[in-house]
Amino acid sequence: MREAVAALEAGQLVGMPTETVYGLAADATNGEAVARIYAAKGRPSFNPLIAHVADLEAAERLVQFDPVSRRLAEAFWPGPLTLVLPKRAEAGVSDLATAGLDTLAVRMPSHPAAHALLKAFGRPVAAPSANRSGHVSATTAAHVVADLGSAVSIVLDAGPSHVGVESTIVAATPTGLALLRAGGLPRDKIEAVAGMSLDIVDLADPEAPTAPGQLASHYAPGAMVRLDVGTVLPGEALLAFGHSLPPGADKAAVTINLSPRGDLIEAAARLFSALRELDGKAATIAVAPIPTTGLGEAIVDRLRRAAAPRP
Repeated sequence: MREAVAALEAGQLVGMPTETVYGLAADATNGEAVARIYAAKGRPSFNPLIAHVADLEAAERLVQFDPVSRRLAEAFWPGPLTLVLPKRAEAGVSDLATAGLDTLAVRMPSHPAAHALLKAFGRPVAAPSANRSGHVSATTAAHVVADLGSAVSIVLDAGPSHVGVESTIVAATPTGLALLRAGGLPRDKIEAVAGMSLDIVDLADPEAPTAPGQLASHYAPGAMVRLDVGTVLPGEALLAFGHSLPPGADKAAVTINLSPRGDLIEAAARLFSALRELDGKAATIAVAPIPTTGLGEAIVDRLRRAAAPRP
């Protein structure tokens, strides 16, 4: 356990047992650590991650509870329920963990090993299932090792997960509650405590506002975004990558380099905060070419969404 805490503090990945499935855990406040999750999983896009906490007080420091969500937390935490709630400005969670959204998914796992790790670490832990994207979720430590190998610094082996499926995800909406993912906590139990029916959200629906990453321009800043620029035009803001800047960079209104050394993990960690920082500094953000290998594929995917025609 001490080694696992030390690994999290060093920005490394830990295989964390929970009652649902094994999670691939990283410090949710460390952007580069979160980027390593995506790199290890081969995750095709920067989907929002769940922040795991040790207790309700820790969750309250991250998100704002409405009365119904609080009832659900008090009834089913610790346990296989994830709540998507408005993120507090002072939460300190990496923008990469939220995929740039103003909401945060939070959960308090009931597994004693997970609780001990979270309590000892003292910060929220981002932890999707500990498997390669597209593979079956890991329910034993051996599954984690077989799928992820040396990408994980340490795996806490606590035997098989007893639930065996991921947590149920419920989001607070302006009109009530929405079921984003069926999971280890049945819908009827949630509805009984909430005193209302759950809306079922189709995450494949491009019009669904609660579907992270589905809207074509969901990640768009207010400024226009111009990709793969050969030359920066005077007055544009520049989002650079690598040690070589494109011609015209000296005429940019402001420049942020995602990674001067050309490190895609560092670039992924800085992507959303950089877009926020550049927004409003110029009418157009010019984006230097970024390789599409490794995490570059997900970075470019998000930038293409940011550059998509506005509705």
